[in-house]
Formats: sequence, structure tokens, C-alpha cells
Amino acid sequence: MTEYTYDVTDVAASAGPTPSQTVGPFFHMALPYDAGPAVVGPERPGALTLHGYVYDGEGAGVPDALVEVWQADEEGAFCGTPGVYEEPDATGFRGFGRSATDEHGHYAFTTVRPGAVPTTDGAAQAPHLAMSVFARGMLRRVVTRVYFAPDDADPLLAAVDEDRRATLLATRDEGGYRFDVRLQGPDETVFLDVFAR
Repeated sequence: MTEYTYDVTDVAASAGPTPSQTVGPFFHMALPYDAGPAVVGPERPGALTLHGYVYDGEGAGVPDALVEVWQADEEGAFCGTPGVYEEPDATGFRGFGRSATDEHGHYAFTTVRPGAVPTTDGAAQAPHLAMSVFARGMLRRVVTRVYFAPDDADPLLAAVDEDRRATLLATRDEGGYRFDVRLQGPDETVFLDVFAR
């Protein structure tokens, strides 16, 4: 048997790691959801539009991102069984919405301002909704919260550096609220590490 050897010392020292690879994007065709961006129907009292843009690190809109939101209703109650899609209740509240961004990176949802939800230990959380963004070049989705007003009593919001809190606050505009997501850069949105174990 012939033994072959190859000295990789010089190659290994200079090569460095291989680049990351991603698959997709498949967001617009692979994840259809009949209700789309309608967390509630447009006729629901108190219905509003939550919209904004998803920006990359250069400040350009991301045209092929997928944005998902899930939230409590106006009374702070969640709909259905966690992790299981169920048809909306009689009020038309779904608690979940999915919106693909357009060619400019814009998304929009029809929703309501959620009520306060207690933490597991009973502390009050400020009204907010959870948001996930899936986009090209990202191996994992990013997750953030959208708050409708600053509230120092909210445990998570209070834990964020004061100069970064604005990245979690929606701003009032005609017909609803605007919330832009910045994936990178100096004004990067605060993202939550929901994958930590």
C-alpha cells in the first residue's frame, strides 16, 4: 500500500474560513398565507395600518424580504393555540400576519394596537407586537419588538440602552404607525436573541 502525504501547513494558515452560503430566497413563492398581511379585517373598529421599510446595511430597501408579525388583541389576549394556525375567531382577529416587501422594501399590515400582556411573573409589558424578518443573505431570521409608545416600566424596553430604544418604537403617521427595520449599520434595529439556550 502506497502512503500519500500532503503538507497543508502553509495552505491552512493563509486560506481562512470558507464564505457563508445561503439558500433562496424563496419567500414570495414558498410561504403562501391566505390572510397575508391582515391581522384583522379592515372593517374592525380600531383597525390601523402598520407599515414601513426593510433596509440593508447600505440603506437600500430590501425588495425580497418577508415580514411576519404576531400579537395580542386590544385586551391583551392571544388567539388560538401557540404554534397552530386556526381560523380567526368571530371578531376576525388572527393574531398573525405575513407581508412580503415590494420592490422598494415596503411592507404593510392591517392590525390593531395590542393591549398590555403580563410577563410570566405578572409584570406589565407595554403594548407591542413581535416581528420577524427573513431576508437574503441571512442564515436566520431576525426578531424584534414593535412598541407603540415609550414605556420605562416595560422590562425589555427598560433593559435596552436609552440611545437604542428608538429603534423599537413605531411612529404615528396618517392612518396608523410606521416602523422601519434596519438590518445593519449605525441605526440597526435592536434584535432579540430568541435562539439562545
